Amino acid sequence: MAKKIKQIAIYGKGGIGKSTTTSNLSAALSALGFKVMQFGCDPKSDSTNTLRGGQYIPTVLDTLREKGDVEASDVIHEGFNGIYCVEAGGPSPGVGCAGRGIITAVELFKRQKAFEQLDLDFVIYDVLGDVVCGGFAMPIREGIAEHVFTVTSSDFMSVYASNNLFKGIKKYSNTGGALLGGVIANSINAGYSKDIVDDFAERTKTRVMEYIPRSITVTQSELKGKTTIEAAPDSEQAKIYTRLAERIAAHEQSDTPSPMEVAELQEWAASWSDQLLALETGVVVGGRASGI
Repeated sequence: MAKKIKQIAIYGKGGIGKSTTTSNLSAALSALGFKVMQFGCDPKSDSTNTLRGGQYIPTVLDTLREKGDVEASDVIHEGFNGIYCVEAGGPSPGVGCAGRGIITAVELFKRQKAFEQLDLDFVIYDVLGDVVCGGFAMPIREGIAEHVFTVTSSDFMSVYASNNLFKGIKKYSNTGGALLGGVIANSINAGYSKDIVDDFAERTKTRVMEYIPRSITVTQSELKGKTTIEAAPDSEQAKIYTRLAERIAAHEQSDTPSPMEVAELQEWAASWSDQLLALETGVVVGGRASGI
C-alpha cells in the first residue's frame, strides 16, 4: 500500500507573515523527523529563502523557459535539515497569469510522481491568499491539498482575505475540494488581538491552531537568512512553531467553514472597533475584549 503524503496549503494575505510561518513550520516538522517539501507558490519566488540561507533558487517556470523540457529533479533544491525546496515562479513581468506557475509546477510534479519518489511525509504549499485567480485556487479547487490553513492577524484586511478564502473553500467543498483545517493567528501580542481572531474563528466555525506573537527573534533570524527553528532553536518562538508543527502533524479532520457575507463582516468589524474604543477610553460597553 502506497504511503499517504499529507499535503497542506497555507494561505494568507501578502505581508501577513505567511511565508515566515510556513518556513518555520516546514523546519519544525523536519526537526521532528518528517520528510518535508516546501512548495512556494508566490510569483515573488521567495518562500524558501530562509530554508536556504537567504538564497533564491531557480523557479519551475524560469527553468522551463530556459530549457524547454524539465525533470522535477532539476527544480528541487535541498534546504535546512534536508527539506526539499521548490519555487513555482510566475510569468515574465506584465505577461500572463500570476497563478500559472502553480498550475504548471503541480502538473509537472504529479506527472513525474516526484512526491512519491522522494518518499515524503509532507508537502506544504505556500500560497498567496489575497489574489482570487484560478492558479492560486488550484490547491483548493482540485483537492491537491488535503488541509488548508490560513495565516491571519487581527487586522481587518487580513481577516477579510481569510474570509474570502473561506468562501472559496466552501464553494468547492462539495466537488472534492480541500477543506479548512483552521486559522494560524500571527502577530498576536495584545489581548484584544487574540479575542478578535477567536471571535472570527467562532463566527466562521473553525478553530485557531496556534497564536504566534511578533518577535524580534524572527527578525534577527531572517536577517541571517534563516528560520527561527534553525537560528534560535531554544527560543520561546521556536517552541511555539514546534507546537504548531505538532498540532498540524496530528491534525486529521478538516471542515467546511461558514464565511460571513460582506455586510455581516463589516458589521462585525465595526462592533469590534467600538469595543476597542471603549477599552481605550475606559467606558464599559460589554463585549469580549480582554485588554489593550
